[in-house]
Amino acid sequence: MTRPASKTRVLVECALMIALGTILGFIPVFELPHGGSITLVSTLPIVLVSFRHGVKWGTLTAFIHSLIQLLLGVKNLAYCQTTGAVVGCILLDYVAAFTLLGLACVVAKPFKNRLLGVGAGTLAVSLVRYLCSFLSGYIVWKDYGYAFEWMTQFGWGQSISSLGENALCWLYSAVYNATYMLPEAVLTVLAAVILCRLAPRLFQPQA
Repeated sequence: MTRPASKTRVLVECALMIALGTILGFIPVFELPHGGSITLVSTLPIVLVSFRHGVKWGTLTAFIHSLIQLLLGVKNLAYCQTTGAVVGCILLDYVAAFTLLGLACVVAKPFKNRLLGVGAGTLAVSLVRYLCSFLSGYIVWKDYGYAFEWMTQFGWGQSISSLGENALCWLYSAVYNATYMLPEAVLTVLAAVILCRLAPRLFQPQA
């Protein structure tokens, strides 16, 4: 049976995971022109806290991490045209998208196979993060002309020209965010599963 970790030790570990996640976020594999990039599994340290210390510490760590990401990505708010868009971007793209990473352990709990649970939990919170950015993208990019111009770069102009403004904005947000968030989700799940396979004690609950 694992000996419960002291509060000080957990605080230090959470701080280290936030620092590690932030550093990994500065190592982009691929960057998009209007915000967003595939990073070197920068969310994995935050997800790891959830698996090790549960929902309370996981969401608290993820929330603090979200505030740091907001400060680092504040320039992206320049794309917002209204106050509502700014608020929506902050709440969805940063606070919700990162804080919900702390729920990975909840998704993993029903799985008897720890490896499968880690994979499912990591995938679930990664997809929730994508959903948050997808919703935020619609709020921020409700500009038909820009969305249409971006989509035509892929040769989809005629096929989507009949879509209404709202539908086109939803499609634009889905495609734009998918180009970097879904590949990162796959990389993060693979990294989590491989790490859990090689060092299972890292994912062992400490409470």
